[in-house]
Amino acid sequence: MDRKKIQSALADITAEQDPTVKSLKLASICSSLWAERGVELVVVGGSAIEILTEGAYTSGDLDMCQTTATAMPIRDRQEVMGLLTAKGGPRNWEIAGMFLDLLGPAESFARTPYRQIRAPYGTVLVMKPEDLLVERILVSVYPEKNQTARACAQILLSGMLRGQIEVDWDEVRRLAKLPEYRNFADCKKLIEETANELKIKSPFDSD
Repeated sequence: MDRKKIQSALADITAEQDPTVKSLKLASICSSLWAERGVELVVVGGSAIEILTEGAYTSGDLDMCQTTATAMPIRDRQEVMGLLTAKGGPRNWEIAGMFLDLLGPAESFARTPYRQIRAPYGTVLVMKPEDLLVERILVSVYPEKNQTARACAQILLSGMLRGQIEVDWDEVRRLAKLPEYRNFADCKKLIEETANELKIKSPFDSD
């Protein structure tokens, strides 16, 4: 991407008033610039939930990880982010009024693919919703009850149960029973509670 296009995109992102659209635009140009250097990025955590729920949940910043095994050297990272007139680094930057955190290698145990979302400056990869749900429910309970994480999980669940976010419920079950999570009972409970509130049949009703 040439400097003229980068500057045009940066001006557009800076002027964007919708926080979710702003996050998606920033993720798209960062993904494109890093991909030119052989590194694939994916939006994770609350930022991914914000994009998947189209702003029903807002995270306030942008969290990304790399899916490729090879990391970009620190100097190269700073040079790439410098194209966006970013401040800070080498893992946290302020760009166009937003904070971007690069959290290292992506942790995913789901067998489903990353979600691909078309955005103005390139395709954005988003963490698998099955991973996001099971992880957020775990955080809502351990090491102590976390109402913020629970509310976030319920917003994501609402989109899943209504069919607005495609999800593989068998994969959710498999993930929650993995040694890495071991929280199937907590997942089943919150899914059933949320389904009852929405007056929708729980995908785990037959358990």
